[in-house]
Amino acid sequence: KTGCGWVHVNEESHYILPEADLNDANLYDAKLRYAYLTGADLSYADLREANLGGANLRGANLYDAKLRYANLTGANLYDAKLKFANLRDATLWNADLRGAILRYAYLPGADLSYADLSGADLYDATLWNADLKFAILYDATLRNAKLHDASLRGAVLMGADLSGANLSYADLWSVKADSRTICPNGIKWGTEGNDCPF
Repeated sequence: KTGCGWVHVNEESHYILPEADLNDANLYDAKLRYAYLTGADLSYADLREANLGGANLRGANLYDAKLRYANLTGANLYDAKLKFANLRDATLWNADLRGAILRYAYLPGADLSYADLSGADLYDATLWNADLKFAILYDATLRNAKLHDASLRGAVLMGADLSGANLSYADLWSVKADSRTICPNGIKWGTEGNDCPF
């Protein structure tokens, strides 16, 4: 149990900590590149400015974790629980977020370009000014998401549910949608007379 103090981490080490109990741990600025943290409990952990590039966090619990400015480039966050997590200005470029739970997550300015968010739940997530260029949001839930000023250029929105989402001033150039995509007005994309913004 490391919830009450600093966890010393060495930049050269590739930590293997499956299902570790790191609830409320202080991991500020930790060097955890390529760490193996599948199923770990990192709820409420302080991971601000941590380097988790390439880390395996499949199924990890990051409920209400602090990840501002964290580097999660190429990280495996498949089925991770990130409800209420603070990922402001975090880098998640090319991360695997398939099936991840990001309900109410706070992601202003986050870099999610080229990330795979297929089937992810981003209900009511805050994504102001986030970079989602060429992100894969196939069958993702974006209901009530706050996406104003976000870049969704080239993003895959096939099967995505954006009902109630705020897309004001978002860059929607060349997004890919299909007949299953639900627009912010709750109407399916391609429906005659629908004023969908993309």
